[in-house]
Amino acid sequence: MERLPDRSRLSIHVPFGLVLGIGMIGFLLVALQHWRRGTVVLGLALLVAAVLRAVVPQERTGLLNIRSRAVDILLYGGFGVVIIFVAMTIRGLFG
Repeated sequence: MERLPDRSRLSIHVPFGLVLGIGMIGFLLVALQHWRRGTVVLGLALLVAAVLRAVVPQERTGLLNIRSRAVDILLYGGFGVVIIFVAMTIRGLFG
């Protein structure tokens, strides 16, 4: 097995880092009492994960590569759409 240079090993984690960064922004918005916007951003992070899993080669997806490509895309995309749908349609306690 060929050893990857340090730059290549680091680039493997870029897709996951991008999704993680978007997710952290979503959690920050939720913590700042902007729960609807934050939840939509969390759903968008999952949609970004689905797109990255679809277009980035398997050896470069890093921690986004959990199951087979089709299952990952289906689950990331499905959960992202459901989370955004729920966030946009749920009524708040006070309107």
